[in-house]
Amino acid sequence: MKLTILAGIICFLVCGDALENGLARTPPMGWLAWERFRCNTDCKNDPENCISEKLFMKMADIMVSEGYLSAGYNIISLDDCWLDHNRSESGQLQADASRFPSGIKALADYVHSKGLQFGMYEDYGTLTCGGYPGILNHLETDAKTFAEWGVDYVKLDGCYADPSEMDKGYPEFGTLLNLTGRPMVYSCSWPDYQLDKGIKPNYTFIGTVCNLWRNFDDIDDSWVSVSSIIDYYGDNQDTLIPVAGPGHWNDPDMLIIGNFGLSFDQSRAQMAMWAVLASPLFMSVDLRTIRPEMKAILLNKNVIAINQDPLGVQGRRIYKKSGVEIWIKSVEPISGADSSAAVVFLNQRTDGTPTRVSVILRDIGLTSLFGYNVEELFDGKNLGVYRPDDSLTVTVNPSGVVMIKCTVQTKESLISEADWNEDNALF
Repeated sequence: MKLTILAGIICFLVCGDALENGLARTPPMGWLAWERFRCNTDCKNDPENCISEKLFMKMADIMVSEGYLSAGYNIISLDDCWLDHNRSESGQLQADASRFPSGIKALADYVHSKGLQFGMYEDYGTLTCGGYPGILNHLETDAKTFAEWGVDYVKLDGCYADPSEMDKGYPEFGTLLNLTGRPMVYSCSWPDYQLDKGIKPNYTFIGTVCNLWRNFDDIDDSWVSVSSIIDYYGDNQDTLIPVAGPGHWNDPDMLIIGNFGLSFDQSRAQMAMWAVLASPLFMSVDLRTIRPEMKAILLNKNVIAINQDPLGVQGRRIYKKSGVEIWIKSVEPISGADSSAAVVFLNQRTDGTPTRVSVILRDIGLTSLFGYNVEELFDGKNLGVYRPDDSLTVTVNPSGVVMIKCTVQTKESLISEADWNEDNALF
């Protein structure tokens, strides 16, 4: 018993120091293969779309040349099915040699040469979801392998694993990653698998172990899927909001904007909601063929700035009635006791008629006596200065959004604005 207690104390001290890796101070951004390309390994018949080094190198090139990197998307990550079905003779993971002939280290080097970070996919179980080798019983070897390959981001799935063992296994692997000395963002699927088995996740603990974590169903390429995720986050916000912040984020899964299942308005809705939820932003789309209007949504600097706000606050649903929702997220700048805010008006109705929504700023918690400069974010329209008792009206399309930022004003800014208006009255 004494030895067991001593071992527990030593583990607590060592793991406690190792778990905080200082990374992901804002939600990570990047590109993941899964939603768009799934487990397509048929390079003979579909060489342009199969999971191969050629695909990832091309996506890396486009991320740099077409503005994704400069917008903040700086990770390009493998997902399932990159592996050989067997480990090497020395027990290391290895890529499928026909699809990744140069090896993973060479691919990581290529990604790094573009100024991007390289992400890795694996699974805590005996196998990945696609049936390839998992890390169970090889945790230390695989952590060292990832470091040697130059991995910057690790997504660890949970198929073929016992969810009751995840409270031990995920922290152990996170500690081993940190002990390699290489900084690696740690993305966990731990809560999702436990919830599926009726186990209540300890989110406070998970937040000390993982930089981000999945806690609901995999996203599919449909508005039904996106809407169900939004509902889950709203219905469980009192549990999820307190555990999110710099270094540790709830992850509602990938952005599917630009694929096949979302309309233009629905694509804006997903981008706005993922931004207000302080979600990791991982695109999963074919960047070679994405339509310009969808690309513009993904690259919208105003919306990305809300997601990347340094306060790291996850937004809250404050109104839901007759299919209309209002979500609000505190953001910088702050003036005294008043913060600025991003507000999303979401219309989940599908009856075909745009809905007018009116709010008094005070009623949604915006009470600064100096008022707020209001800007619509997707099209960058300045709507003017509103005081707390002013009414703001927006028109929201079905399965669409209006997203605004209310920037808190200061006495100095109002005086400056008044002086400018007076000096330029003749113009």
